[in-house]
Amino acid sequence: MSSSIRQTRSFSLDPELLSEIDRTRGRASASERVNRLLRYALEMERKASLREEAAQFFASEPERRQERRAFQKAGIKSWRREG
Repeated sequence: MSSSIRQTRSFSLDPELLSEIDRTRGRASASERVNRLLRYALEMERKASLREEAAQFFASEPERRQERRAFQKAGIKSWRREG
């Protein structure tokens, strides 16, 4: 996900984070390591948000299922009366 134009920004990082980045960066530069970590964290945050959204959507599903069944039963009764 490399872009042709890079912007330089200044952020403050905790000293513990900086030492961990230096320790785990391997052959990559500290900036490359931070970029990879940020991409990963943003992707994890996006997935967590999607999971939460899905959980909220399906949390009301049993209630909807009962409503749907009641509607189906009423429709069947109506069709029986007509037939």
